[in-house]
Amino acid sequence: MKYGKIITVKPGSLAEELEIVPGDKIIEINGITLKDIIDLSFAFADEEIDMLIEHEDGQQEMISFDKDYDEELGVEFDSAVFDGIRNCANNCVFCFVDQVAPNMRDTLSIKDDDYRLSFLYGNFITTTNMGPRDFQRIAQYHLSPMFISVQCTNPELRCKILGCKTAGKLMENLEKLEQADVEYHTQVVLCRDLNDGEELERTISDIVARKPYAQSLAIVPVGLTKFRQSCHPLTPFDKESAMRVIEQVEKWQEKQRKEDGRTFIYLGDEFYFLAGKDVPPADYYDGFPQLDNGIGLARNFIEEFKKIKETLGVPESGYEKPFHLKVVTGTAIAPLFKNLAESLHINNLQVTVVPVENNHFGTSVNVSGLLTAKDMIATLEKSEQENPADGILIPESALRTGDNVFLDDMTLDEFLAKMPVKTETARTGEDYFEALTDWNNYFGVSGENANYMWQSNAAYTKPEKR
Repeated sequence: MKYGKIITVKPGSLAEELEIVPGDKIIEINGITLKDIIDLSFAFADEEIDMLIEHEDGQQEMISFDKDYDEELGVEFDSAVFDGIRNCANNCVFCFVDQVAPNMRDTLSIKDDDYRLSFLYGNFITTTNMGPRDFQRIAQYHLSPMFISVQCTNPELRCKILGCKTAGKLMENLEKLEQADVEYHTQVVLCRDLNDGEELERTISDIVARKPYAQSLAIVPVGLTKFRQSCHPLTPFDKESAMRVIEQVEKWQEKQRKEDGRTFIYLGDEFYFLAGKDVPPADYYDGFPQLDNGIGLARNFIEEFKKIKETLGVPESGYEKPFHLKVVTGTAIAPLFKNLAESLHINNLQVTVVPVENNHFGTSVNVSGLLTAKDMIATLEKSEQENPADGILIPESALRTGDNVFLDDMTLDEFLAKMPVKTETARTGEDYFEALTDWNNYFGVSGENANYMWQSNAAYTKPEKR
């Protein structure tokens, strides 16, 4: 049995007062063996605590104390789940993990399908590996909302797409969540000539019918890399097929907005980029409920950029002398970055947007978050020979948050050492605006300030008794 290992104790916290130190493990609280931070949050809501700790030397100690109801322990763990991430038991025809190149970051090969990570961090789950005890625990702790990977609602087709004989029980499992008063967001990974067209129509209809428990439906195009070996044959979307999807979904969106004022169904940005269409306005995203899933990222970025532009205004003086900034992006988003930069008209500023083709995964993979350090360096080296820059801006999304490592395992520090000029990262539209308007005082993430770890109070407290 694995336990929650503490890696950080916050200064001045209750944990520090109790002389808990990094390396200690929490075994149980008030007789409850802790499987994850959900158990911890639930148990720690009591005011009288008996906490069993195991020190690094293997010695165990029971610590008893009183606390306020809402007082936190003040520690961080090495993982949100103490007993190990529940792996995926499916063999999906579109699985990105099966398309990852060799010698890539280890975390890219993890197939998680854990309902706890769905609740805590918005990871999408298929529900195929869940049993009665899982649904009972979801009901007991009222773990809502969840994030469900639907793919399609046709039972036979879902079994085929997921490569799992129990995948056809999706609607039954959604019913179990609803009986537990649990809401959920849904996603469809759309595969051309497989779950699109009439099948997508059926899926949308079935999920819409499950409102209000169903909170949203995101539709994203399947991602295909050049490493699809011995995989189910799939065809990428092109301009014409992407436009068909947009037109099909727009009819549903307009219907939903007329019925209750919410769009409810959202398309991934890639469909609009492929079709050569502008992304929808901000109000079509209903507050961006699936932003962490990449839904509405482009529009949210634009709105962030516009907001800070309206708040701060464009500096009239600009730069004292000619300044050339290169902005590295994936090929899909490059036109957006170019348009935003051109909207500023800053004196003495020249912005060159550098689209990087993804030679590692294949050029059909066109998002910034899947760029490797090697591809960015190669593109920049060629670009620098032609027209040297005074500064370089790269996408923060290409880094793994917390330890600042690119997909090909190069660290940010190693990358920066290869750059001829000051190089920073940008994540938001606000970052982009500040980098363009005040480069000398702009700083992105670094090894010192991009720190993220699992926290003991991950947005969850003990639910009220009913």
